Amino acid sequence: MTIPAQFDAKTSENKWYAYWMKNNYFHSKPDHRTPYTIVIPPPNVTGVLHMGHMLNNTLQDVLIRRARLKGFNACWVPGTDHASIATEAKVVAKLKSEGINKFDLTRDEFLKHAYDWTDKYGGTILEQLKQLGCSCDWERTKFTMDPDMSASVIKSFVDLYNKGMIYRGYRMVNWDPEAKTTLSDEEVIYEEQNGKLFFLKYKIEGSEDFLTIATTRPETIFGDTAICINPNDERFTHLRGKKAIVPICGRVIPIIEDEYVDVEFGTGCLKVTPAHDVNDKTLGDKHNLEIVDIFNEDATLNSFGLHYQGKDRFVVRKEIEKELEEIGALAKTEIHLNKVGTSERTKAVIEPRLSDQWFLKMEELVKPAIKSVLEDGDIKLHPKRFDNTYAHWLNNIRDWNISRQLWWGQQIPAYYYGDGKEDFVVAENVEDALKLAQEATNNKQLTTNDLKQDADALDTWFSSWLWPMSVFGGIMNPENEDFKYYYPTNDLVTGPDILFFWVARMIIAGYEYTDKKPFSNVYLTGLVRDKQRRKMSKSLGNSPEPLELIEKFGADGVRVGLLLSASAGNDIMFDEELCNQGKAFTNKIWNAFKLIKGWEVSDTIPQPESSKVAIEWYEAKFQQTLAEIEDGFEKYRISDALMAIYKLVWDDFCSWFLEMIKPAYQKPIDSVTFAKAIEMLENNLKLLHPFMPFLTEEIWQHIAERTPEEALIVSTWPEIKPFNAQLVSDFENTIEVISGIRTIRKDKNIPFKDGIELKAINNDKLSTYFDSIVTKLGNIISLEYVSDKVDGALSFRVKSNEYFIPISGNIDVEAEIAKLTEELNYIKGFLKSVQVKLSNEKFVANAKPEIIENERKKEADALSKIETIEQSLAGLQ
Repeated sequence: MTIPAQFDAKTSENKWYAYWMKNNYFHSKPDHRTPYTIVIPPPNVTGVLHMGHMLNNTLQDVLIRRARLKGFNACWVPGTDHASIATEAKVVAKLKSEGINKFDLTRDEFLKHAYDWTDKYGGTILEQLKQLGCSCDWERTKFTMDPDMSASVIKSFVDLYNKGMIYRGYRMVNWDPEAKTTLSDEEVIYEEQNGKLFFLKYKIEGSEDFLTIATTRPETIFGDTAICINPNDERFTHLRGKKAIVPICGRVIPIIEDEYVDVEFGTGCLKVTPAHDVNDKTLGDKHNLEIVDIFNEDATLNSFGLHYQGKDRFVVRKEIEKELEEIGALAKTEIHLNKVGTSERTKAVIEPRLSDQWFLKMEELVKPAIKSVLEDGDIKLHPKRFDNTYAHWLNNIRDWNISRQLWWGQQIPAYYYGDGKEDFVVAENVEDALKLAQEATNNKQLTTNDLKQDADALDTWFSSWLWPMSVFGGIMNPENEDFKYYYPTNDLVTGPDILFFWVARMIIAGYEYTDKKPFSNVYLTGLVRDKQRRKMSKSLGNSPEPLELIEKFGADGVRVGLLLSASAGNDIMFDEELCNQGKAFTNKIWNAFKLIKGWEVSDTIPQPESSKVAIEWYEAKFQQTLAEIEDGFEKYRISDALMAIYKLVWDDFCSWFLEMIKPAYQKPIDSVTFAKAIEMLENNLKLLHPFMPFLTEEIWQHIAERTPEEALIVSTWPEIKPFNAQLVSDFENTIEVISGIRTIRKDKNIPFKDGIELKAINNDKLSTYFDSIVTKLGNIISLEYVSDKVDGALSFRVKSNEYFIPISGNIDVEAEIAKLTEELNYIKGFLKSVQVKLSNEKFVANAKPEIIENERKKEADALSKIETIEQSLAGLQ
């Protein structure tokens, strides 16, 4: 088989992915093997690949490919999330561009448009993951709106309702006026924004007096139903029992007293707007205040806003400032830094709003999830520091608002049979609901036409919290073979930003429905940032297109570039140079393979001693590195594992091992050494395969003709064996000896073709096992151990050992003496400056221990160099 001069990434990627798919290597069925299971964090169905996806899914692919090589029945379940808010917004915008209003459609008509949209744009990201090399079990692909997945969600809702854990309540919720739906507390992002603090003047009824109140939201005065003062604030004792008049609208409201008021903030008075602030609502309930809701669902003002009716809240804020000033009701304004809640999905400013919603009680549900992670350690978060974040969220959890005012999603299975808020039943389908409604009303004449299903949909997270179970049918049929075999899953790879949204909730659901953990380990990746530490985003223009990176550097190069700096939980400062480094590594491995395959092989020549020694060393080094790699995987330090492989292949295999066994120019290599070189290469490919699947399969298939059963993807991960650690350690000394010889050759312009003598004083009793390597790589014609210094020779040291290279006739002795003398004087001057510093008692007393230690090391190094140079000078004179 002809080996191309260069590795063609594009051709290789297309060829081997098609080959893997054809041979069904990614598909898993329950069998006698131990399962290893990962479920993908389902990306939005209409999403496209971004750098975060690249990192997350590369890590998952590394884990699943390694598990496959280690003999596990590896199953990686892919899928997508219906993403209620984001997808519905896109569908509504599309309809609007076509002149269609969502509310002119029936729900079923709208859903048809939504499904058409997802059929057209959905799944793009899964196809893009294939280009990255992801080895998902595509036959198991799930979508959170698949019929069986939706049935699982509805069954879960009914079950929790029947257990008394789901209830309907009239509560203050987070309202997204752009998506026109409620959000859970966790979907609100608080951002610091500069705004204004408005000081408004409220007249006291029956007098010319007024009091001043500070607010950041003057447009909400139309919803004021009281003014509150602190009963301990002596400034306002004269206002007890009186009433005030709201500017513009003229509403007369009571002045109430409550210690909730912060006497230090603003003016010490608080306007109370129970319909538009959660704390005001608490005050309103306590003092039995009227509730006046002034906003429409799109955050425009309703009829309570008088002449501002129909205008957006922020437009009103600007206009009302002018009116308040004109009527003398605005005392002043100040710049004010305020934390503003924004929607995670639409970025709209959240409006607190009173609404009837469905809630899930969380207080009891979270207890097993707290115990499992924080007490028993059954589930481990990597890195462990996220335990604190997890604990904070779960220990301060509130009931979960699970209803959304959307149509795209699972419709809440509550059916109303009367006009009252409590006139409903909850059931998995309308037929069951009818039976319950007939029983509740004792009216057998009721029909399904008398029932009206709740229009709201369930929060998307209420669907995806079942993901590890529902993808295997574990909610609808918990006794099925797949669920019993693959669940609990093993590892979850995701971002820390959804530790609560998704990870914690999956743990909660897992214990609620199976009394088992859903997974054992959670690997939390960092964010991919640019070189300036900015989060990557299309709006900033700092996020490269992943598919363009793959086109430019190859999928393997991009995977390596990302993972080399992707330690768990730490952000990545992404630079394209990382991918270039990955591509360079790809080329290095390809060239090493070409070098080996380019050698002529002989069955008749004996194996050189240097090759025998090289093989023994590399086998030991390989085993030492394999132990490091396994330790990295065990601790979920995947980048450390990759770096260990990188150094092994680049430095130890390519730079040393191949150099040690390489035959002389135009000479053959012995067959024993060649066979071992191929074996070493194949073992390297096995370690590299999870990280660089395309390159490794390409080389593997070039090495020999392979049957589908012999493909690299289904080969066997190397086995850890005992190794000679002393051999590895001794070779480090050998490297220094070879480097010393090469330095002298370079400095003295001694061509490598010229053989030189080497004499050594073995003061440290260093191993002579690698002498054949020193002889070969230094082109030493004779190596002799002596007891005395050698006159007329250049020298260098390794530890306490001294090495001498007798001078050849082509060295200018006078020039060499002058050069060494100059270097000696420089180092003596440097040594003096260091010793002056170390003799300074004040410096030694105040400097950090590590600084002093560094200075002492400088002193020791300088003394050693001086001794070596003086010996070289003595040999020359």
